[in-house]
Amino acid sequence: METADDLQKAKGEALKKLHEREGIFVIPNPWDAGSARILESLGFEALATTSAGLAFSIAKPDGVGAVTREETLENARAILSATKLPVAADLENGFGDDPETCAETILLASKAGLVGGSIEDNSGNSYDPIYPFELSVERVRAAVKAARSLPFHFTLTARAENLIYGRIDLKDTIRRLEAFADAGADVLFAPGLKTKEEIEAVVKAVAPKPVNVVIGLGVNGFTLDELQEMGVKRISLGSSLARAAYGAFYNAGEEISQKGTFSLTNNGIPYAKLNTLFKS
Repeated sequence: METADDLQKAKGEALKKLHEREGIFVIPNPWDAGSARILESLGFEALATTSAGLAFSIAKPDGVGAVTREETLENARAILSATKLPVAADLENGFGDDPETCAETILLASKAGLVGGSIEDNSGNSYDPIYPFELSVERVRAAVKAARSLPFHFTLTARAENLIYGRIDLKDTIRRLEAFADAGADVLFAPGLKTKEEIEAVVKAVAPKPVNVVIGLGVNGFTLDELQEMGVKRISLGSSLARAAYGAFYNAGEEISQKGTFSLTNNGIPYAKLNTLFKS
């Protein structure tokens, strides 16, 4: 009989192979168990959590340390309970400034059943939002060391956050990604890239390590084929799916409260379809 450890090892290997095979793939971002089950039913091969999607679902803001590590891991466990797919987590800044806390967070993520996760260099301090270069690298190095201590492959993604926190400095962003790659990160990620030239510069700088690009946070208008031609390996969606769902919800509520009409009933997924999906 396959044990939980065997299953986690298999999921870790499956996620690793997605990054090694030819071509690009999409790793969409559910924010709860129900959205994870829907994404699995649509044929996706792996999932990643979203810090913003989780924050919004529990009525908290994102990016200011309002969501705790335990809330993040509880959300991950709920998602894992709803799907057989490999799941990686948005672990924000590791929930602490020091490298030791980053390492501890990776180990706790593995105990929750996750087989991947990201560590970013956003400090959570609005006055000084990006950790100094050397500390950022040490934090990634500690996370990688923790990941490599596990009895399965834990895919560690390192994120350079300059571009979404007002530091429009591609040169420094690439410098950080190169250092994160040298520190052993499996995947490199700079949210906020906007142009083909920026994306290609990042891909070239960290090659042959895979690069993740997030749609809906700077990057818009490119197709999957176009991003593959640029050398991107993985596409994530961040909070885009959660915002799309909340957008439909908000617009429906606004229509009811302001117009007294109910066109929302024309656009929803049929009750029977959802009920059947969640019975499986």
